[in-house]
Amino acid sequence: MKKNKHMTVKGQIKDRGQIKWTAMMLTEHIQLLKDLKEEDRYNTKPVLDEFDLESIYEEIQAAYARPCEIELSLWQNGPRTLTGLIVTIDLNRKILCLEEAGRTEKVPFNDIIGAKTME
Repeated sequence: MKKNKHMTVKGQIKDRGQIKWTAMMLTEHIQLLKDLKEEDRYNTKPVLDEFDLESIYEEIQAAYARPCEIELSLWQNGPRTLTGLIVTIDLNRKILCLEEAGRTEKVPFNDIIGAKTME
């Protein structure tokens, strides 16, 4: 049997999911459904567990200890990426200062969802 990416097999029933309903929908409805799925994908901040937070902390500490560039993945009303050198880490205000292309960016700890050193 030919494999179809839209078809799923649940027991003896072969289900095509939403693709079987598209013939009865107007193009405006289909476009609105696509926009809604796209919007849902970006509006939810990823939940970080203890392991993720620990790995982010280790990457930030390594980049600060030996001055090297770091790529921070942030969540500020959607995903965002910053790359630069860590200038200071303020534990009292929970802010990390990152120098990027000649300007200093202040990043709150709560906005960081990922970190990777650039070596």
